[in-house]
Amino acid sequence: MTTHDSGNAPKPPAKDPWDLPDVSGLTVGVLGGTGPQGRGLAYRLARAGQKVIIGSRDAGRAGTAAAELGLGVEGADNADCARRSDIVIVAVPWDGHAKTLESLREELAGKLVIDCVNPLGFDKKGAYALKPEEGSAAEQAAALLPDSRVTAAFHHLSAVLLQDTAIEEIDTDVMVLGEARADTDIVQALAGRVPGMRGIFAGRLRNAHQVESLVANLISVNRRYKAHAGLRTTDV
Repeated sequence: MTTHDSGNAPKPPAKDPWDLPDVSGLTVGVLGGTGPQGRGLAYRLARAGQKVIIGSRDAGRAGTAAAELGLGVEGADNADCARRSDIVIVAVPWDGHAKTLESLREELAGKLVIDCVNPLGFDKKGAYALKPEEGSAAEQAAALLPDSRVTAAFHHLSAVLLQDTAIEEIDTDVMVLGEARADTDIVQALAGRVPGMRGIFAGRLRNAHQVESLVANLISVNRRYKAHAGLRTTDV
């Protein structure tokens, strides 16, 4: 064995988790961009300088919402939005989640998809988490979109705060889940484009259920304290 044996080679330094890619030139599509959450995300990303396209089943409705937001936001039907975007955020209602993604499988092939849908039910006791057969909304998306790179993020954001034009910064962390570090790094970087917001890696998609479910708890917090609560991760 020589001194050049690979077994004696020093390990390369660990990658800095905050060394994230430049995503400023990427186009972000928001499916469900006419709803409160999608509209809020579109507004914040566009305000940060990102190119944004709002998607809807109705192209006219998407165009109207885009015009109201300004900031260079464009509107399109869902299929055109998916085709023209580098990153696609899924912000559709849970009851239309599977049907929407099934219909866009071809347009979303090869795309980085960010699922932010929270499967919730509501009764007289308040909000409660639903568990899809696949385990979570994100895992359902991954099953329906085998040719896409599916991640999960942006679950815990207040649509009210996102859309409030008087608020300069969104004081929250975004839990990011996914299978490939290159993909979760992109999503973290995208979250970091919004002032006050950080993207935090939180595991693989198999851990998405508890992240999605936590929204039911935040709804209870908000109702009790008349707030728009978010999350911060300490010591990171």
